[in-house]
Amino acid sequence: MRIVYMGTSNFSVPVLKALIDSEYELIAVVTQPDRPKGRGQVVQAPPVKKVALQTGLRVLQPEKTGQLELIQEFRGLRLDMMVVVAYGQILNRELLDVPKRFCMNLHASLLPKYRGAAPINWPIINGDRETGVTTMRMDTGLDTGDILLKKTVPIRDEDDSQIIHDKLSIEGANLVLETIAGLTQGTLSPEPQNHPEATHAPKLTKELGFIRWDQSSSKIRNQIRGLRPWPGAYTFMTGKKLEIIKAKTSSSQNGEEPGVVLRVSDYGIEIGTGEGRLIVTELKLEGRRAMPVKNFLQGRLVEPGFRFDNWNGDGSVT
Repeated sequence: MRIVYMGTSNFSVPVLKALIDSEYELIAVVTQPDRPKGRGQVVQAPPVKKVALQTGLRVLQPEKTGQLELIQEFRGLRLDMMVVVAYGQILNRELLDVPKRFCMNLHASLLPKYRGAAPINWPIINGDRETGVTTMRMDTGLDTGDILLKKTVPIRDEDDSQIIHDKLSIEGANLVLETIAGLTQGTLSPEPQNHPEATHAPKLTKELGFIRWDQSSSKIRNQIRGLRPWPGAYTFMTGKKLEIIKAKTSSSQNGEEPGVVLRVSDYGIEIGTGEGRLIVTELKLEGRRAMPVKNFLQGRLVEPGFRFDNWNGDGSVT
C-alpha cells in the first residue's frame, strides 16, 4: 500500500506517526507552507512537517494543490491511496482521481453531523454528550463523501474543545489504520451519507465568544468549554476584555439580573444569567495571564452588584 499523507496541524500528527510506524509505504508528506505566527510573526513550520523531517520523509509544501506540476508528480508516484487529515485546502477532482483506490479523509465528527471547519467545537457549544471521528472516501463536496468507519467518543461535563481535540486525534489515528486494513482485506465498503441528516460546523469567529448574559448558565458554560482555547468566551470589565477560562453552574433565585455579580469568594464569582448562576473559577483580564479567581481578586474590587459591560457589536462597550 503506497500512501501519500496530507496534513498540517497538531491534530494531523498522531495519524502521521501511526502511518510511519505501520507496515504501509509512506511515499511523501504534503503540508501547508511555512507561515509567520505569533506576535513576532516568526516564520514557523507546520507540526506535520517537523515530524516528517525527523523521520527523513520527503516533504512537499505547495501553495495550491491544484498546481499542474504537483498533480503530474503524484501521477508518477504510483499511489494506492492518499490520506488527508486537517490539511487546510480543498482538493480538486484531478488530484482526487490520482490514487488507484481513492483519497481517504479523517473528519473530527460523526458524519453527516457537523460538516465544515469547526467540527470539534460545535458539539460542545451545542451541549452534545458525544462526538467522534469518521473516515470517508473524499469527493469534491464539503465532507460529503461516502463513509468508511466511525468511532464514537463521549463528551464529559469537564471536557473543553482542547481536551476533545486531543482525544479525537488519537482515536482518529487508530481509525485510519483500521480503515486501511479493512480496505486492503476487502472487508470494508464505502456507504453513502444520509444527506438530509447533515448539520454544519461553521468557522469560528471572535464575535462568537461574546457572552450574552441573558442566556442560561448551562448554555454560557458550553460556550466557554467549546471556544477554548480560541477565540475564548469573554465579557467586558470596565472597558477591558475579560476571558472566562473555567466556570460551573448552579441554580438561581427569582429576580436575579443577568450579568450582575451576586456573590464573591475565593471559590468563585457568581454571576446572574437568564437561567441559573454562572460560577467563574478561572479567568484572564486583557493584557494579563490566566489565573484562578482567588489570585484575580487580589487588588481588584469585585463586589455583589458589580455589572459586567455589554458589547454593542461594533467593538464598543457600555
